[in-house]
Amino acid sequence: MIRFLLMVNKQGQTRLSKYYEPVDIAKRASLEADVVKSCLSRKKEECSFVEYKDYKLVYRQYVALFIVVGVDETENELAIFELVHNFVEVLDKYFSRVIMFNLDKVHIILDEMILNGHIVETNKSRVLAPLLVLDKMAES
Repeated sequence: MIRFLLMVNKQGQTRLSKYYEPVDIAKRASLEADVVKSCLSRKKEECSFVEYKDYKLVYRQYVALFIVVGVDETENELAIFELVHNFVEVLDKYFSRVIMFNLDKVHIILDEMILNGHIVETNKSRVLAPLLVLDKMAES
């Protein structure tokens, strides 16, 4: 099961966070700081899977953005690794360049792909269909 997903820049600032299990607000900051530190400190040649407390961290770097997914020990790391890439491809297909000004739409995309910590959709056109309908409604 997916426990959380973070989008973090190279400076370690969290740009987006989505939790699929309850985590106290006070604990989120320290959790995110530890997770970011453990992933950003790794070299490019090292594996993109990290053991961290009760989680397995799966991360990928895209230019200046890191996407980190915390999963439990029963989850397939390679499937999550591919999910992250698919998520980035969907973002790239919908947005031309600027993602950070449209975080509400990024959350919609994420909610279409992951529900209650489980992958429910990976087809790009199906993931984008609700957003395209919203865009058409906004135009009219």
